[in-house]
Amino acid sequence: MSDYLKANQDLWSGRKSDQTLYLHEKVEIINIENLELSSSKQIVVMGYACDEGVKRNQGRIGAVDGPDAIRTQLGKMPNHLSDDTVLLDAGTIHCQNGDLELAQENLAKKVTSVLENKAFPILLGGGHDIAYAHYNGIKNSFEKDETIGIINFDAHFDLRANEDGNNSGTPFYQIAKDCEANGDDFKYLCLGIRKDANDKILFETADKLRVKYVENTNFKSKHAAHVVREVLDFISDMDYVYVTIDLDGFSSAYAPGVSAPSPMGFSPEIVVDTLQMIFESKKLISLDLAEMNPKYDIDNQTAKLAASLIHFAMHSI
Repeated sequence: MSDYLKANQDLWSGRKSDQTLYLHEKVEIINIENLELSSSKQIVVMGYACDEGVKRNQGRIGAVDGPDAIRTQLGKMPNHLSDDTVLLDAGTIHCQNGDLELAQENLAKKVTSVLENKAFPILLGGGHDIAYAHYNGIKNSFEKDETIGIINFDAHFDLRANEDGNNSGTPFYQIAKDCEANGDDFKYLCLGIRKDANDKILFETADKLRVKYVENTNFKSKHAAHVVREVLDFISDMDYVYVTIDLDGFSSAYAPGVSAPSPMGFSPEIVVDTLQMIFESKKLISLDLAEMNPKYDIDNQTAKLAASLIHFAMHSI
């Protein structure tokens, strides 16, 4: 069985109209191999159905079903995209036989293809190991001297050392080591870090790698001025920005269906406000959401949150 699964039109459903009022009426199903350059603005949705990294990281599995859960909620939402914007679902990379590394390699190739066709990728996870694949796909589509900054909305650094193997907790450590080996700068800003979710070695690793971060105690609307300064300062030095949103960074009041829930996470309000600032920079090149776990969701609350964030993003970029 191939690890590439063509998109399923049946996942995109909702109210019907004769005016393309809903996203399920706007989306087009394609095979990623048929993506071509277009004069229209193209947004390409792709899934990463993999929770092998979560399993290796001793998390609760179920994120393999995350991409389709998000699609199901996204399709029901209103369509405010311009007529000349093309929304495409290009299918899903599915992790076969626990081969996380092959799934990441194949997803990276798909991301590179999307970017080389001047389209905007929105990836749906899946474990946060999606970030290593996504970043490599971006990096391989640009010149070596172009700087790519990573902004991660997350409770966790995901900077665990990978001597014992790669998992959902190692992607940014892997990226940092690749940057070091290639003589590139590792540019990483993490928003929402919690001291009760990262041990002291992870904080030491972050400091050693010169990671910028805002702790969850300050990642709040009442501290918006501080967040604005940190984000704008980071963006100013970047040619491009890649954003990854780990849904387990949100309070479980908003996102119960994740691999590592906590009531102490951040709120959607500060995330949306920060995303708007990033969109306005015109440097955002790609976006993903990770750790959607429908097995533990309540009334599709987390899937709806993920879909709303994507809806906001695709109407803002």
